Amino acid sequence: MATANLAAKPRTTGGKGAARKSRQAGEVPAVIYGHGREPQSLSIVARDLDKLLTQVPAESTVFELAIDGKTARTLIREIQRHPFKRHLVHVDFQELVAGEKVTVNVPIRFVGIPEGVRVGGGVLEEVLHQVHVRVDPSSIPDHVSVDINNLTIGHSIHVRDLKLPEGAVALDDASATVCVVAAPKAAEETPAAGAAPAEGAVAEPELIRKPKPEEGETK
Repeated sequence: MATANLAAKPRTTGGKGAARKSRQAGEVPAVIYGHGREPQSLSIVARDLDKLLTQVPAESTVFELAIDGKTARTLIREIQRHPFKRHLVHVDFQELVAGEKVTVNVPIRFVGIPEGVRVGGGVLEEVLHQVHVRVDPSSIPDHVSVDINNLTIGHSIHVRDLKLPEGAVALDDASATVCVVAAPKAAEETPAAGAAPAEGAVAEPELIRKPKPEEGETK
């Protein structure tokens, strides 16, 4: 389980004006909430939090917040950043309660090189990069390792194959594919330089740019 220590101080004034002043002072407005406690407004040094977020996975790390001499074990539930400048705007922390399970997204780490890639020239396709898990806070893994050394062409690993900590349950579809080794694409035959096209063949124009994709669904 990954843990990180972070200092926070209570923020007594609320509203957009107070939050703006905190940011101008190099702090990030935050809130901590949880089972059996009232939400509490906080301020955190932006530089300290930004540095931590480059070192640990935000969604599966337990942040131990030091507040007025007491320590609260928390998970980050939401991070808001400026849409253009990308600096931190606001952070939500959930306090953890002993014996009360939580849901977290845990990164997936692929270990090794598949046999189908080493021997058969296949291609590893990584479909999922994290798994949604319900787990006791004391057993939150910082990642889930997936051994792919013996994976051959055409074979895959699914969510049901993942090895999770005892008591942890994956909430994703058990049949969802985590990764698969695909067969190598056949090399297309190209005519020799200067060769005339086959009789009846129609030359196709070269694409200068990719065609515009069809509009997909938006969130």
